[in-house]
Parts: sequence; C-alpha cells; structure tokens
Amino acid sequence: MQIRPYSAERISVALGLCVVMLAAVPRFMADGHETRQTLIMMGVALVAVATAVQWRLLGAEQRSRLPRLCLRLSGMLVLGALVMGAWHMLFTDWISWQVFISHAATCGLLVHAVSLWWTSEQHAKEI
Repeated sequence: MQIRPYSAERISVALGLCVVMLAAVPRFMADGHETRQTLIMMGVALVAVATAVQWRLLGAEQRSRLPRLCLRLSGMLVLGALVMGAWHMLFTDWISWQVFISHAATCGLLVHAVSLWWTSEQHAKEI
C-alpha cells in the first residue's frame, strides 16, 4: 500500500492540532506564561501554514472529503468534552475552565486520530 503524502485525513488532524493549541492559550494567559503563549501561537501559525500548503496540493476527490472530516472532527471534539467532563466530575476536584477545554480538545483530537487510523485499518483489510 502506497502512503499518500497529502490527504484529507491528515489535514483534518492538523486542523484539530490547531484547535488543541488554541484551546491551551487560555491556560497560559491565566497563569501568566507569556513566553509559552507566544510559542504556542507561533506553533499555531506554523501548523496553519503547513495545513494550507497541504490543502493546495490535494486533489479534487480529497478536497471533497474534507468537509465531512471536519464535521467528524467537530463531533469528536464534542465527544472529548463529554468524556473529560465525566472524567473530571467523577475522579478529580473542580478544575478551571481553561484546563477543562484544553483537556477536552486534546481528548477529542486523540479520539479523532485513532478513529481515522482504525477506519483506515478496517478499509485495508477489506481490500
């Protein structure tokens, strides 16, 4: 099986990474970590530019798949918020909303990436 250097799946994960990094910014703002905040914003800019370049290299078929994958990413981010909300409600003391959204976005992106991997493995077995 040939590895595709650019795919809609990779772009959806990169967009999710941008969301996760942006979700971490309020934590750094609340704790007064301006240096980390600056570094994370530079990281967001770098990943966004790389994602835009990859998007321009996509074929028409892959571009048409991207909106559905972004919707799937959004659903996984909501699922991540539900999972982290339940986790923190059951196992931890109350945390700040800044930490919660950071954890929720990270969980959602992980679930999205694993589900994409799992789907591709199932598809490869069928072929």
